[in-house]
Amino acid sequence: MNRKSLYLMFVIAIMAVLMVACSSKGEKEKASSNEKPQTELTADDPGWKEDTSPITFDWYVNFSWFANKWGNDATSKYITEKTGVTLNLIAPAGNEAEKMNTMIASGKLPDFVTLGWGEDAVKQMIEGELVLPLNELADKYDPYFFKVSDQGKLEWYRQENGNVYGYPNASSSPANFDKYKDQKPSNQTFLVRKDMYEAIGSPDMRTPEGFLGALEAAQEKFPDVNGVPLIPLGLHEFGDTGNYSLEGYLQNFLAIPMEKDGELYDRSTDPEYLRWLKVFRQANEDGLLAKDVFIDKRPQMEEKIAQGRYFAMLYQRSDMAAQQLALYQNDPDSIYVAVDGPNNENLDTPTLSGDGLSGWTITLISKDVKDPERAIRFMSYLISEEGQKDIYLGPEGVTYDNIDGKDQWKPEVFELLNSDRTAFDQKYGASHTFWMLMDTDMQLQWQPPTEEPIKQLEEWTKGKTHSFAVFDDINPQGTSSEGVANSKIAQEWGKTLPKLVLAKSDSEFDKIHKEFLDKREKLGQEKVREYQQKRYEENKEKIDKAMQE
Repeated sequence: MNRKSLYLMFVIAIMAVLMVACSSKGEKEKASSNEKPQTELTADDPGWKEDTSPITFDWYVNFSWFANKWGNDATSKYITEKTGVTLNLIAPAGNEAEKMNTMIASGKLPDFVTLGWGEDAVKQMIEGELVLPLNELADKYDPYFFKVSDQGKLEWYRQENGNVYGYPNASSSPANFDKYKDQKPSNQTFLVRKDMYEAIGSPDMRTPEGFLGALEAAQEKFPDVNGVPLIPLGLHEFGDTGNYSLEGYLQNFLAIPMEKDGELYDRSTDPEYLRWLKVFRQANEDGLLAKDVFIDKRPQMEEKIAQGRYFAMLYQRSDMAAQQLALYQNDPDSIYVAVDGPNNENLDTPTLSGDGLSGWTITLISKDVKDPERAIRFMSYLISEEGQKDIYLGPEGVTYDNIDGKDQWKPEVFELLNSDRTAFDQKYGASHTFWMLMDTDMQLQWQPPTEEPIKQLEEWTKGKTHSFAVFDDINPQGTSSEGVANSKIAQEWGKTLPKLVLAKSDSEFDKIHKEFLDKREKLGQEKVREYQQKRYEENKEKIDKAMQE
């Protein structure tokens, strides 16, 4: 091959390289041109308005009883039309803890996750870097988040690394709690079926003797309800770690203190508490606790409440509101009313729990979220006053109007809310149908006066509501030695509690309880207690500082 041919080949090779490079550059420029244009936003700019194109987020709600769907009602349709966001709401079919553990083990989560703030899975997701810091997302995509979020809540949930990974619902700062406590009573109630209670003479159920006597009298006078057996006493469901009714609820009714002289108090060993647990044991021995109480989950309980099958319940009033309305429509005398329930020997006023700073649930954004920019902006919209108004009142002209100078539900909408909560959720989807980020303080400005048959339950709690915010989030979680110990102790208590109630005698009860106390010491109770005391003292400092500002 001559020199000229070699030169031509060299030129051709160089041209080929240049063409490939130009092509690559063109592809990059083309790809870049398809990316979202970045707009410089300030804290005053609602970022969600920048892009309202259609997008669907998977939102996991860790409650098996949650059945609401997005897109069938007026409110969710309106929010989708306004923001472009559709939600694929997902709830576990079975055990919530098992479902969360499976998702965490897989390393992949839905776009949004809502679960109880105190669940161990929260710490696991944060430690496993499965969720994104909200503050970093806001810094990058949506400074508006910092304007509409509550700084006290962000500080409360700030981790040691300085990041905040979740935002609560039904959360109230100590200052707001004092401001609104008369408008937002406790959810903790002791309920009796009105007609049955009056038929047996409206007995005093504050003492063990009166309590057991009333259950027995109701069972004798009303052995069945519409052909099915009466259930003398209803409780929250038994879970892996215990039963709300027989723990915090009962302890609050007995006004057992959370601390004494600056030291956390072990309520689970309090003599009054153990005395009343033995009352429930006696109720079981006397045939006053149906097997249903130990095995039913919330859907089964809701069905039985709607049938009026329980005589009495140590239960959360908001959890049975829909069933209460159904009973009222059928027969106003068959509803449940709140009365004085279990009391301590001094008959002190109960110290019932109100909204705390931690709230009820916490919502996090997954590292696998399909569009982090749209996700944080949608969260900002939901927690803003505009979003809260939309989610609570629904679309103007459809669910509410300005009536007498106040934005409020239309009469026919309000009537359905007070007569058939399920139908209201399905048709209108307002109020607390989609409660995952509800701000119960902010929503008070639109809340109408409570009417019967809900009013009496609410009024009974007034004057008994207390803030326990300083005791929130004191339990160790995650994979630390304290967290593992606390988890094992909680699981052990979940196994022990039903055994205590099912014990054949008080002496057997004492034996089972002693075995539990011994076992929890071996599992690491002392280091758990030390961790809790430290966290309590830190919480106290944070709240004291917040109250002074």
